[in-house]
Amino acid sequence: MPTPKRPRARPARKPAPDPQALLARLRPRLDRDRAALARWEQRLRRAFHAAEKLRRSVARLERRVATLTAS
Repeated sequence: MPTPKRPRARPARKPAPDPQALLARLRPRLDRDRAALARWEQRLRRAFHAAEKLRRSVARLERRVATLTAS
């Protein structure tokens, strides 16, 4: 016959942190993450424009090759 389950002893909940102390910890992290996001957005924007420029160039060259091979 299996033994019945016993309730687990769980630690008491921690008290809610002081909102001012929590803000003091979160603000530097927020500033750091905002700066990192801005750097990534700049990098992505630059890469997107470079890819668009190449796409236009490829399309232009494909049209030119198609017209030269057709004649």
